[in-house]
Amino acid sequence: MSTYQKTKDAIAALTPEQFRVTQENGTEHPGTGELLDNTLPGIYVDIVSGEPLFASSAKYESGCGWPSFTKVIDKVNVTEIIDHSHGMTRTEVRSSHGGSHLGHVFPDGPQDQGGLRYCINSASLRFVHKDDMANQGYEAYLDQVEDI
Repeated sequence: MSTYQKTKDAIAALTPEQFRVTQENGTEHPGTGELLDNTLPGIYVDIVSGEPLFASSAKYESGCGWPSFTKVIDKVNVTEIIDHSHGMTRTEVRSSHGGSHLGHVFPDGPQDQGGLRYCINSASLRFVHKDDMANQGYEAYLDQVEDI
């Protein structure tokens, strides 16, 4: 059994916006997410399951209005699903263990970093500062964090 899982308690603790985004496939309004302008060193984990998703070293300003990342920490924690909603074809990104809707991935990211842009809702993430990572069980990911 995985260390990371969706629990009724974790879902019950969500704010209405976090619930709408993660459990009902919602999207926060562009430019409104609390983690959009975060430049602190650390990792971003699923708000529901705690599984590690993105490192601060992969975060960049794409200008799209949502936090953007060039890569995931570990592909095993992210599931990609073809999404045909809203009259377009996109690739939805969900946390593998928690099942949370995170956002979408697009092929228009920085070419020198793999060309991907993970466009992610702040409401689906919890930020863990580098100084707190070991205490919260994320020490294995410290090598993916750099001071920005």
